[in-house]
Amino acid sequence: MDGPVELVTEDGTVVRSDRVVVAVCACRRSKRFPLCDTSHRRRVRRGGSQE
Repeated sequence: MDGPVELVTEDGTVVRSDRVVVAVCACRRSKRFPLCDTSHRRRVRRGGSQE
C-alpha cells in the first residue's frame, strides 16, 4: 500500500502510518503488528536456512 495509511484492527484500534510504503504483517511476528517490520526475515528455521 502507499501511505499514509490507517488500519482498524479487530478490537477497533486505529493504527496509522505516515510512511511512503506500508506493508501489512501476515506472519504476526512484527513488533509493530499489524504493520510489517520484516521480523520474519531474521527468524531461522531448524536446519539453518532463512525463511
